[in-house]
Amino acid sequence: MSGRSSTSPPEAPAAGPDRRGLIAFAWLWVGIPLAYGLYELVRKATQLFTG
Repeated sequence: MSGRSSTSPPEAPAAGPDRRGLIAFAWLWVGIPLAYGLYELVRKATQLFTG
């Protein structure tokens, strides 16, 4: 056994660069076309089933 009975928690790694802007851009890059596609799907399905 070592002489130290309690150990300190490991050091947290240094904070990386702030990537919130990149994450927001990626969500918009995917979300906008997805939302448009869903809108068009509902519009076309409505036309298909209502004549």
